[in-house]
Amino acid sequence: MKTPLRHLIAALGLAVTLSAPAAELAKPQSIRIAVPDLSAGSKHSAGGVVDVLRDQQLLEKAFGEDGIRIDWLFFKGAGPVVNEALANGQADFAYLGDLAAIVGKANGLDTRVLAAGVRGVKSYLGVVPGSGIHSLHDLKGKRVAVFRGTANQLSFASALASQGLSERDLKVINLDFNAANAAIAGKQIDATWGLSNLLSLRERGLVELPVNSRDLQGAGSTQAVLLGTGDFIRKYPQLVQRLVDAQEQASSWLRDEHNRDAYVDLVADNASWPRSILADDLAKEDLADYFDPRLDADFIAQLQQGVDLAARERLIRRGFQVSEWIEPRFLDAALQHPQAAQAAR
Repeated sequence: MKTPLRHLIAALGLAVTLSAPAAELAKPQSIRIAVPDLSAGSKHSAGGVVDVLRDQQLLEKAFGEDGIRIDWLFFKGAGPVVNEALANGQADFAYLGDLAAIVGKANGLDTRVLAAGVRGVKSYLGVVPGSGIHSLHDLKGKRVAVFRGTANQLSFASALASQGLSERDLKVINLDFNAANAAIAGKQIDATWGLSNLLSLRERGLVELPVNSRDLQGAGSTQAVLLGTGDFIRKYPQLVQRLVDAQEQASSWLRDEHNRDAYVDLVADNASWPRSILADDLAKEDLADYFDPRLDADFIAQLQQGVDLAARERLIRRGFQVSEWIEPRFLDAALQHPQAAQAAR
């Protein structure tokens, strides 16, 4: 064999040898998903699609054959801490409420909205019993606890705006949900704006709930989204598709009315919340709409209203166009799969 030909064959062999480990390194060792932890107990819970994904091990099954580990990162600090994880490159995906996701994007985080997590979540005004507070207008000059930097703050701003009010009309105190519950139970504040956990305080006679977002024709309700980092999406689009496919399985299960009781049991067990509270909160919800993952015109409009309101209330420095933030191609493809399409009908 002539020397040049021998050298060529050797070079080709070296190239093949080097390409094998390079291909293996192209896959990440793990997929890191950051989530606010809403649990009141020792287990982790975020409710909704997250609890179903974890309970049914859908992501572990989807990526297990490739040896890719799923790392669920739960944060008690809610949205702001999740944004820190995204900013520091510690997470590839996140499930977030609307304001935290909006704040992160407005502050320069390279994220894309891949799917809706939940829409129209009710918020409640909790007040000290006998306080005489019966409407949002009665809050003028009162001490009201709100969890700043989270979807809770944006929903409260939306509720106030629907009545021609703003935070400037009140004495707003920044407390997380647990601290706010303790403060109102101890009558250290006049009111708080919160989620279904306030129902448990009502059962114990510690609060009255004169107003919720349903009473305000949806003003003050919250949404949640699945975010992916731009870096991960650019590097591993096939893995993103697989993850969104798995999420669609979970959301299809959630949207099936036959699974309502099983879902309530699941979250009650994970979050250590009374089952009756969860059942009461969801009693009038159409689960097919509540857990609809589509990035449809209505959902995009809700997000845009949130961006505009956040800018107007100076929760972010400047607004942006949600249409340039969403990345619907993965969900669109997932919904085309026969199993997902049948479940969505």
